[in-house]
Amino acid sequence: MKIRSALTALALVAAPAVAVLGGASGAAAAPEAAAAAATKISHATATAKFREVGVTWSSSGGCSDRNTPTCTSFEQLNLATAQGAQTLKRATGCALNITGGTETGHASGTYSHWNGYKLDYGKNTCVTNYIKNTFTYIGPRGDGALQYRSGSGNIYADEGNHWDVLYYNCGGC
Repeated sequence: MKIRSALTALALVAAPAVAVLGGASGAAAAPEAAAAAATKISHATATAKFREVGVTWSSSGGCSDRNTPTCTSFEQLNLATAQGAQTLKRATGCALNITGGTETGHASGTYSHWNGYKLDYGKNTCVTNYIKNTFTYIGPRGDGALQYRSGSGNIYADEGNHWDVLYYNCGGC
């Protein structure tokens, strides 16, 4: 009876872990699992992570106030999103400049900038070539932006003058 109880307890512990990992195959976690596990970080923590790898950021308003649309803020950014930027920088070796973070003024929704899941990057040839040559084209988004999915499941949308990136996870950090 003790063995049966121990096996039942183990199954109860293992089942959620397998679900978060996306099943036994190790596939990317489901967006719902990522949302439940999101760890929020401060603007200062995010900028320190970006500085570690040489990611830059800019703001049309020259500010970082989350409640001002012309600012670029990282307040309440998901840790996995910041790590995703680090992963992209390390993988590409390209100049990477963030032009949009968690500030107000972006589209709303669960997987939004405001909720810490998205970053905007200024476009350059190096980053664009990497995304288009490495990730899988998955078709246009509802607004016409062409989308590419990384191997980890993150979505890169070409919005014309910048890349809008949805991070479900850190991209293999």
